[in-house]
This record gives sequence, C-alpha cells and structure tokens, in this order.
Amino acid sequence: MRAVLQRVSSASVTVDGAVVGEIGKGLVALVAAGQGDTETELAYIVDKLVGLRIFGDDAGKMNLSVLDCGGAVLWISQFTLYGDARKGKRPGFTDAMAPEPARALWSSGVDLLRQRGVANVATGVFGADMQVSLCGDGPVTILLDSARGF
Repeated sequence: MRAVLQRVSSASVTVDGAVVGEIGKGLVALVAAGQGDTETELAYIVDKLVGLRIFGDDAGKMNLSVLDCGGAVLWISQFTLYGDARKGKRPGFTDAMAPEPARALWSSGVDLLRQRGVANVATGVFGADMQVSLCGDGPVTILLDSARGF
C-alpha cells in the first residue's frame, strides 16, 4: 500500500458539489492499494500514520502523533499513487489493485483507524471524482509505502 500524508489545519472533500468529509487539525491521507496488498500492508500504513510524531509539542518541536494531539484523519482513496510514468507521457496503473478488493481494503482502513484510537475519521467516496481542499500546516508531507518499509 501507499499513502501520502499531509498535516493540515483543516481539510474537506467534495463530491458532486456536496461536502462528504471534513476535518480540522489532523492528517489528510491519500491511500492506494497495490496488487497483492492485504490486511498486513494496511495495518502497516495505519500504524505508521497514527504513530508518526509530526505535530508540534508546546516547544514547537515535532514530537506528537495525531493521537497525541487529538487530531482527525481524512481518509481518501487515490489509486493514481500507483501510476507508473517511467515510459511515455501517460501513466499506467497496472500495479494498482482492482477496484472491488481495493474498496474493501480501503474501507477496512477506516475501521482500523478507529480501532487504533483516531476518534474523528472522515472519508471521501471510493472511486468518485473528488475535489479535495486543504490548508496545509507546515507544510509537512510524508510518503508511506509498505513494500519499501517507509
């Protein structure tokens, strides 16, 4: 699995003109499942996400996790994280998981975030054309890839 995390002061996702998910302080997680990914890779991504110490403490040092600061997570599917643009001008997406198993894994991620202690989890709509608005904080952007161990 792959995820791009962005620390935000606020964020929202809109589908067909309606806001379907929004958060205040927390993380926007753009998440994609790849061929062969399982609950193991999902747990890796979620555990990294909830444990990363990328929020400022009282001294302004990045020393707190999203759990420590009571932050929220906006969990958004984005299969294009598996886009391969090494050849030509149009990326290929053959490394991305097929939509139906990816939807199930993505949905399990919401439950796992809550099990790990994130009280406020908002989502986009899997497979929809979404407009994501955010106010980046820092900015702080982190890439996670379960296959590469980061």
